[in-house]
Amino acid sequence: MVYITSWDEFVDRSVQLFRADPESTRYCMKYRHCDGKLVLKVTDNRECLKFKTDQAQDAKKMEKLNNIFFTLMARGPDADVTEAAGKDQGEAQATKKGRGRKQ
Repeated sequence: MVYITSWDEFVDRSVQLFRADPESTRYCMKYRHCDGKLVLKVTDNRECLKFKTDQAQDAKKMEKLNNIFFTLMARGPDADVTEAAGKDQGEAQATKKGRGRKQ
């Protein structure tokens, strides 16, 4: 088990791992509140990829990774994941539009 320090490398290798063997690939998240650490793990019983962080802004990155995996699981391993990652930005802008006091 190797901790990958770069987020982009972790995402790329995780997607490659899932596409190589979608039937046996698992994705696990573990959050320890007392330490404030989040550990993400992707494994297929032969290779194990881990990413550890204690930064709050990495929660948004985790949401994007969840959307990528949901897309791959629902549409199949050959699905285009660029729209899954880019869709969050459009939704975030749409939800910000209605917030605030009415004048």
